[in-house]
Amino acid sequence: MIEKEQHVLVIFPHPDDEAFGVSGTITSYIKQGTPLTYACLTLGEMGRNLGKPVFATRESLPDIRRQELLKAADAMGITDLRMMGLRDKTIEFEDDTEMKNMVLDLIQEVKPSLVISFYPGYAVHPDHEATARAVVRALREIEESKRPAFHAVAFANDTVENLGQPDIIHSIEDVQTEKLNAMRAHISQTAHMLEFLEEGIKAKDPEAMKWVTTEQFYSYDWKKDSVT
Repeated sequence: MIEKEQHVLVIFPHPDDEAFGVSGTITSYIKQGTPLTYACLTLGEMGRNLGKPVFATRESLPDIRRQELLKAADAMGITDLRMMGLRDKTIEFEDDTEMKNMVLDLIQEVKPSLVISFYPGYAVHPDHEATARAVVRALREIEESKRPAFHAVAFANDTVENLGQPDIIHSIEDVQTEKLNAMRAHISQTAHMLEFLEEGIKAKDPEAMKWVTTEQFYSYDWKKDSVT
């Protein structure tokens, strides 16, 4: 059972980041009646894939990914979607203070009880890491007694070695259709993976079933906070 929250703020850099890792959780919160805001920092216009078969070009991809994001939001039931307008693959070069303030502004506006993003140091992609650092810097400025909880997605190879097992595991079996639909919405980027995933689900392959049965998070450890 996913615990009730006052308001959930989800922050990721790219369209489809939410679909892979947290779309079941997002859908579950929304179905509970929990207000949820998703801030997507870029349009993923530098995504490596152009569809299978190819249907996008470098010029058309930004608009295609915008429409895919809207479709994914609809699949999950998101009504408060923020497209923040940053440029894909450049977030690591944005001013740290401006990034922190952007996150703080969102927090001050929607007043979430929970923030979901990536775990700094364990998110692999430079845009993921820059987003995670901005979230931590923003949350750190909030008085501890008023600070929202931070549930973080971590998937680097050394995650379990250094962080242990995830301490938050959400069952998403009841919303696996919505999760798959969110992933399908981002078809320019997900076509290759979906072929194997959907075949694996039909065959009840354990690795494939993990994608549509649970989503895992880490509670951020403020005592070990090392973001500078």
